[in-house]
Amino acid sequence: MRFILEAAPDVEVVGEASNGNAAVANATALRPDVVLMDVRMPGMDGIAATRTIVGAGLAQVLILTTFDVDEYIFGALRAGAAGFLLKTAEPAALLDAVRRVAAGDAVIAPEATRRLLEAYVALDRDASLLTAGQDTAPAPSSSGPEDQLTERETEVLALIAEGLSNRDISARLTISAGTTKTHVSRVLTKLGCRSRTQAAIIAREERLV
Repeated sequence: MRFILEAAPDVEVVGEASNGNAAVANATALRPDVVLMDVRMPGMDGIAATRTIVGAGLAQVLILTTFDVDEYIFGALRAGAAGFLLKTAEPAALLDAVRRVAAGDAVIAPEATRRLLEAYVALDRDASLLTAGQDTAPAPSSSGPEDQLTERETEVLALIAEGLSNRDISARLTISAGTTKTHVSRVLTKLGCRSRTQAAIIAREERLV
């Protein structure tokens, strides 16, 4: 993997780590733009390491996984990972994912998209069954995303949840790249999100898309 990355003229590998604790230490010392994170490691696992690295603003994290345990993926995304990629990804896909995460975009392995959507459908179904079994309807949330965001920011959030990059959002809304970047930054700040993927999860949970 290091050979693949270093073969690209615009990518520099500044460090390697064999476990989560070392990953946090290296990220603190080296301040890379992107950390490629495994999930299963001795000591601190990849989810905990991702939460620490992203929470401290040290780097963007791209999870590399065999995608055999879904709960690890959701845990990583909730921890602030910018996305995840299968370890079997072709070199070109790996490099593209690193570049996109470095640019502030979210990346999700195409092979995993359907399973993610199916998981959200299952969550919606379970929530509906729970509500149907209650004597009284639960009180609505006092402050959803649509209450915190402007109309334009809500549009941007919905497009983030669709998986659009900043460039795609600019084209869809016919606004400049700078304006798009500002809107995305404000959306993340207002929602308390550390990554676009976290914002997308919120948008889907609130059924904005």
